[in-house]
Amino acid sequence: MGAQQGHCRIEGFSSTGGVAPGEAIDFHVTVDPPQEFRVDVHRVGHYDGRGAARIMSGPRLAGIAQPPPLTADRTVSCHHWWLSWRLAVPSDWSVGAYVAVLTTADGRNRARIPFTVRDHRPADLLLVLPDITWQLHNRYPKDDGTGGARAADGILHQCGDGDGRLPGEAGTDPLSDLASHSHSAATVSFDRPYAGAGLPPSAGHAYDVIRWAERYGYDLAYADAGDLHAGRVDPTRYRGLLFPGPDAYWSRAMRGTAEHAREYGTSLVFLSARTMYGQVELAPSPSGVPDRLLTCRSGRRRGPDRGAQDRGAPGRAALWREADRAEQQLIGVQYAGRVPEPHPLIVRNAGHWLWEATGAFEGDAIEGLVAVGADRYFPRTPLPEHEERVLLAHSPYTDGAGAGRHQETSLYRAPSGAWVFASGTLAWPPALGRPGRTDPRVQRATANLLDRICKND
Repeated sequence: MGAQQGHCRIEGFSSTGGVAPGEAIDFHVTVDPPQEFRVDVHRVGHYDGRGAARIMSGPRLAGIAQPPPLTADRTVSCHHWWLSWRLAVPSDWSVGAYVAVLTTADGRNRARIPFTVRDHRPADLLLVLPDITWQLHNRYPKDDGTGGARAADGILHQCGDGDGRLPGEAGTDPLSDLASHSHSAATVSFDRPYAGAGLPPSAGHAYDVIRWAERYGYDLAYADAGDLHAGRVDPTRYRGLLFPGPDAYWSRAMRGTAEHAREYGTSLVFLSARTMYGQVELAPSPSGVPDRLLTCRSGRRRGPDRGAQDRGAPGRAALWREADRAEQQLIGVQYAGRVPEPHPLIVRNAGHWLWEATGAFEGDAIEGLVAVGADRYFPRTPLPEHEERVLLAHSPYTDGAGAGRHQETSLYRAPSGAWVFASGTLAWPPALGRPGRTDPRVQRATANLLDRICKND
């Protein structure tokens, strides 16, 4: 649950994922046993290598022990928690990814609540934080016996890819103990804290991209996946939409917005693998707040390579490729499976402009860059319409059963002129600047891509 030292527990969640300057966001916090706490608000960015900066310190607040979470079937919600603090976001705050850090009065216990500050100004790039996928990977309340942590086990188990952590990162794989579970549906709520210290699983991947992009001065606007779903994103305001981390679950409205962006000429950059793998639906909370419940249908486990012969089987998962709308038709590649151990990414078509000035030559190996999960081109699946298309990596690896597989990095240009890039690996974002994982070839290749998009070339 929340960070614990001694015998105190503190955790909380926000009433919405995103807020504009001048608007307010509500925080619901539990402190058990009750004691005062304070809130410090930090903004994620490069900040001379610090990674974040404290923007404000809130008042000292009275902490109460909120009621236990409500459980309906396998859905856990804390929508009945009392309001703890309302933050009126100052009009001069920069857009970006923020984290509210909760600290008990004795300084021994701490938790975090992420949120986004957004506006609708035009910008070169719109960075879309994957809050829907974050919530579907949220195991709150963790291992308490209510079943809440396993609300999304069916679809998570089927994805076979855990929460997107790289080998050696803190936390457990939510798939490790799920082999016996099979559900017909999974519904989770935004109205609950994130398990553990309060940051979403794999949030670090998005923060890696933010820190790198802000360091090099890219003109960024910010939104989250919920904005994409709710129609709050106008793709015509941006030269590119940037998807920075594991982003496996998309609604029909989200996909429609991305397709409209591509058709208009707005480029799409997918810096992770397993994007748009499962379908989700959003519904109001019990109190009527829109888009606070997430549902995805699920069933028996199936690998990503299983074909159309299983379509229509009882309990099948609602995957895009099973609905005759395979993600490859937008992204250019699609999820191939889990990568049990890190493997090198093997450079292909090194003469292409994306690899220019990287120092990479044909067949070079970028060690450890194919990890956790990988995408590839599926020859039997239709490709999107394109003016040109190239595969920029072809990387063999061995799956968990010992079979030979391969990963591919893809780039194509749509008839509208939009570029669509897919890294094809979950390990690309950390290579942009995370200590111990940084690779200058990946940094330069990503800059080549974004520079071309921002110049509308």
